Amino acid sequence: MATKTDDVLKSNALIRLSTSPQIFPSASQPAFWQQFIFSCIWSKPIVATNDTVRIYVPAQRLRESKNIVLQVLSQLRVFAKNLFTFLGIKQMYDLKKIHIYSDKILRCMCEHISSLDYEEQLKASVHPAFHSAVKNGTLEFIMEMIKACPHVMICTDDNSRTLFMSSIANRQEKVVSLFYGLEATRSGFVSLIDSSGNTMLHLAAKLSPPSQLSRISGAALQMQRELQWYKEVESIINPTDKDFANVKGQIARELFTSDHADLLLKGEEWMKATATSCTVVGALIITIMFTAAFTVPGGYVQESGYPIFKDKESFTVFIVSDAISLFSSSTSVLMFLGILTSRYAEEDFLKSLPTKLIIGLSTLFFSIATMMVTFCAALMIIVDGKLQIIIPIVLVACIPVTFFMMLQFPLLVEIFVSTYGPGIFNKKLKRWY
Repeated sequence: MATKTDDVLKSNALIRLSTSPQIFPSASQPAFWQQFIFSCIWSKPIVATNDTVRIYVPAQRLRESKNIVLQVLSQLRVFAKNLFTFLGIKQMYDLKKIHIYSDKILRCMCEHISSLDYEEQLKASVHPAFHSAVKNGTLEFIMEMIKACPHVMICTDDNSRTLFMSSIANRQEKVVSLFYGLEATRSGFVSLIDSSGNTMLHLAAKLSPPSQLSRISGAALQMQRELQWYKEVESIINPTDKDFANVKGQIARELFTSDHADLLLKGEEWMKATATSCTVVGALIITIMFTAAFTVPGGYVQESGYPIFKDKESFTVFIVSDAISLFSSSTSVLMFLGILTSRYAEEDFLKSLPTKLIIGLSTLFFSIATMMVTFCAALMIIVDGKLQIIIPIVLVACIPVTFFMMLQFPLLVEIFVSTYGPGIFNKKLKRWY
């Protein structure tokens, strides 16, 4: 069944499996809390045909039963099921079960294919299925297929591209990471060219497919990712291949500049729009905090000029948080002004501009949080410890900080991981072949 061609679809089960990356773990990208749930879930092993299967059938007349214990247990079961669905536990359980079954199917298929000779493998469309898996980034399919048919590692697609060349062109970083799990066979891949005379560096210099670019938020971060791809592949190839020209007479660097000219302009516009918006917010906070420092609650003693409530702990909190908010917002505005006055060269999107954006967003968030603390401290001084007034207002004051965190914190984390994270490729991958 793995290699039998369907008369209607004109494909077999092997090709259909290679075009379904969503059923494999490598294509799943759950959130960190979902990953924790996924790792804690225990799944039953796949039941063989000769095993005994026990099926639970709920009683048809449970509602009519007078047994209160059974009714309570039934309601608890329904509640637990709804709770698991709400928390995403059931979704993660179903996903893990899909991964187990897809892995079992894949291993059975590869076991059958390994028993075929070369001509039978060609007839079974092993090569098209393999390159389809490379294009979709199905890591498990690729590794099992190479172990079953080692020759597919050097087979080429319609553009004369091998495994790693195709994965670079389609921006499948997990597949390219397999390069670091090879030993003596690495050098045989780095100097190959495709039907258009493109090297691996030329393919990295081309613009990513739209489906891959859409996964990254913001044109500036997309430009950064493109530069990271180019730099990583540049470190792999031989230094003499950097100046190699394709059939159009372009070297890789020239191809990168021409293909990314539009994305460079969009990245500049995105950076300037973000910096302008945040600069306005930061300037408003500076004005407010500077004014609040000289109009302290309660006023001043006429004879000495000292604040009336200078000995109160809440007044100390007021002054300290006001100063921190003023300094952090000033730093934020300076960082965003630095972004607005940058030259916006290609290399600036790699480290310089993202670093300024990280500092600017972090200090702006910190200034908003300390501004709310300043407000709450001033309120405590004015109402003189009336908790029935203080507590509701403090809770309401947390709303803007929470909103800002929900809107901007994911972007801040994404920029930080993209700039200072472990990198695109897994260079510490253990030898797998």
